[in-house]
Amino acid sequence: MNLSYWEQSIFTENIDVIIIGSGIVGLNAAITLKEKAPKLKVVIVERGTFPAGASTKNAGFACFGSVSELLDDLEEQSEEQVWNTLLKRWEGLQRLQQRVGANNMDFYQYGNYELFRQEDTELLEKCHSALPKLNKILKQLIGVSDTFQILDAKSQNFGMNGVKSWIWNQAEGQINTGKMMQQLLKIAHLKGIEIWNGITIDSIEEQTNQVLLQTKNGWQIKAKKLLVATNGFAQHLLPHIKVKPARNQVLITKPISNLNVKGCFHYQQGYVYFRNINDRILLGGARHLDKKGETTSEFGFSETIQDYLTNFLKTTIIPDQDVSIDYWWSGIMGVGSQKTPLIKAINDKVVVAVRMGGMGVAIGTLVGEEGAALLLEKF
Repeated sequence: MNLSYWEQSIFTENIDVIIIGSGIVGLNAAITLKEKAPKLKVVIVERGTFPAGASTKNAGFACFGSVSELLDDLEEQSEEQVWNTLLKRWEGLQRLQQRVGANNMDFYQYGNYELFRQEDTELLEKCHSALPKLNKILKQLIGVSDTFQILDAKSQNFGMNGVKSWIWNQAEGQINTGKMMQQLLKIAHLKGIEIWNGITIDSIEEQTNQVLLQTKNGWQIKAKKLLVATNGFAQHLLPHIKVKPARNQVLITKPISNLNVKGCFHYQQGYVYFRNINDRILLGGARHLDKKGETTSEFGFSETIQDYLTNFLKTTIIPDQDVSIDYWWSGIMGVGSQKTPLIKAINDKVVVAVRMGGMGVAIGTLVGEEGAALLLEKF
């Protein structure tokens, strides 16, 4: 299908910046560009009706890392890398609240609970012994005293089965993902940012004074600069960058009467997570059961993971109740060998801002802003 004269002369001419991806990163980058350089013509192209990766498919956790997850990170990375990334997540959450407004995305700081079962005794002891040092560091980084606290399972069981102990993180919370994205889209429109949905980019060609994008439907779109913010899908366009897709599967139950669960919860070093949403349970993750199989950019489901999540729901979270599942979906994250985001200028026309490591809600706002700042340096 060819573009008309009107479409070419009004819509696709004189574009200063194209952003690929209308998720958390792409929208925040676009908004930042318009705030700092209002005269720029900024266009976001998005292949889906809604953001297609994880921004409208995540669990809505406003979190920066459970104790066992941070200890696991410290085994793979230097302390400086781990704490710098944690601080970016924390700062990103503050910027998200400033940008969107806590009330506009149903932000509730109920805290986050890491649960340990009887078979997790060794991990529990390791986490307990690390708390004094972690709390001291977090006091310095985020200004919160006693961020992590040990809770007695008997006094705080939420009606769950087989929980031996909890570690509570008082500084974390939850949001309504849909409301967050809806508000970011409103802000973008008010600033004159154009968002073109249903546009799949097949290739990027760097020319002398511009970038040429070839679309799946045969269009060619030109811009002075380009920001790639497609996270787990970025390798489709830039094969050499160090980010891989990671699929997460999520379920939500039908309403549960007298639901006693309130807050966000982590298990298995953050690979399994659940929370309340109204009078339902949202539960997802478990990709550690098949990391190879879940390293995919294809939406879909794994019977192994679905069985695990369903069993965990009915035997641990809501035992001895007849619970029905209302929704299943999957989302695609962007991960790498390290959990630091990848914000990089490929050349003087193309910038990439990806690899949130499953913490897009926390760090996505900051990554978008930093990607925009790097792009502005190229003008």
